Amino acid sequence: MYTLYYCPSTASMVVHQALLEIGAEHELKLVDFESKQQKDPAYLALNPKGVVPTLIVDGQPYVESAALLMLLAERHPEAGLTPPLGSVEHDRWRQWIVYLSNDLQSTYRFWFYPQDLGSEEHPEPVRRALQHKIEHIFAQIDAHLSQNGPYLLGEQFSAADLLLCMLMRWSRNMPKPATEWPALNHLVKLITSRPSWKKMHAIEELSTWPEVKMA
Repeated sequence: MYTLYYCPSTASMVVHQALLEIGAEHELKLVDFESKQQKDPAYLALNPKGVVPTLIVDGQPYVESAALLMLLAERHPEAGLTPPLGSVEHDRWRQWIVYLSNDLQSTYRFWFYPQDLGSEEHPEPVRRALQHKIEHIFAQIDAHLSQNGPYLLGEQFSAADLLLCMLMRWSRNMPKPATEWPALNHLVKLITSRPSWKKMHAIEELSTWPEVKMA
């Protein structure tokens, strides 16, 4: 039994979807950002950073969405979210998850929270630089998928694709959303057609994603 502290449309999305993919028994606990529940002492005792997700595993709290994704995939190998431990494919899978977390997700953090860089709003040069980095990463991944796809590991779907899809959704209101790249757009269609995505989308009452091109 897992307990996931989550907030819709945030980094907890991918952990929620992974729980649905593996079919594990779990409980969801909403952390209401509007009322600042993430700053409550009781929650900070679980996650001192005051962010989501937090996953309770065997009575212990764990944090960081990418780490939680790897934890769940490796604890439930029968779900097929990770290649076999010790294989070359598993090493590549782990590399993709760390890359997406370190390079893309961390840049998004600055894009959405200019306060982390010391200002209420980004100066235009900083905003352009962050946008350029995010778009450059998407261009590189699109090139990889075009040659080696449709998934990050080729024909094999994995948890890394769930993480990438969540991060692509975050670009939906950016000047150039991720779905403008054809191979990325195809991956979005593959992931959002999965029952786990549809169920997670309904539970979290997420907004539609109009940038996805269905043609």
